[in-house]
Amino acid sequence: MTKLKIAVQKSGRLSEDSLKLIKECGIKFNNGRGTLKAEASNFPIEFLFLRDDDIPGYVEDGIADLGIVGENVLVEKSKGLDINKRLGFSKCRLSLAVPKSENYTDINYFEGKNIATSYPNLLQKYLDEKGINADIHEISGSVEIAPGIGLAEGVCDIVSSGSTLFMNGLKEVEVIFKSEAVLISSPDMPADKKEILNKLIFRIDSVLNSKNNKYILLNAPNDKVEEIIEILPGMRSPTVLPLAQEGWSSLHSVINEDEFWDRIEKLKDAGAEGILVVPIEKMIQ
Repeated sequence: MTKLKIAVQKSGRLSEDSLKLIKECGIKFNNGRGTLKAEASNFPIEFLFLRDDDIPGYVEDGIADLGIVGENVLVEKSKGLDINKRLGFSKCRLSLAVPKSENYTDINYFEGKNIATSYPNLLQKYLDEKGINADIHEISGSVEIAPGIGLAEGVCDIVSSGSTLFMNGLKEVEVIFKSEAVLISSPDMPADKKEILNKLIFRIDSVLNSKNNKYILLNAPNDKVEEIIEILPGMRSPTVLPLAQEGWSSLHSVINEDEFWDRIEKLKDAGAEGILVVPIEKMIQ
């Protein structure tokens, strides 16, 4: 039986979020501590647990059919792979930082200076675009220490909250790349595996759509229904059901998370009552 092999980071937050998403897709597997391979019991997929930096290479070489990896790692490795889906988690940015004591004004600060980074290709591309000549020192791990030991005047590293930079006496001054977790594959995947991939993406879409939306139920007087429908569009249009109380209806719909609070205020002003908001487990479109 044809199976997909998917490479996932073996530890860390990206690994946890990746496996959580896969389990939310209804795919069951056992990944005990220290396990490097696992097989799903109810979907044709096998998991390989690898270092994140190695994942693009394994997919390119055909050892794995798919991979979940940070987009920053994918672009840095410059592999000719397809991004099948942006997954919306493990969001971060690749940024330039300098000591907090420095009077930084603009990118020209780095002209002729040394920059330490684990992402030399992304950094070089950005510097070329800005017309800056700087010496890049490639190091792996503990990039933030470079200014303190005299290796470089600045660093280029992954930033989430910025707390690591702050604790090492640095300040973020330029964002050069924004990243999130992506599902990747080789562009020449066989048709039978492509079919399985499409089924997996369908499940992922259903889970991600549910996270970005809320199911809403409310009561409203009939003379306010049309006004409320204008505020509360559904996937096609809201469901309207009569209540036992004459002259009232119940409306059911879906609201995007980003619009939620703004629409709630408008609904109340339009006469909606008894508003109930419910999380959506899966959303099929």
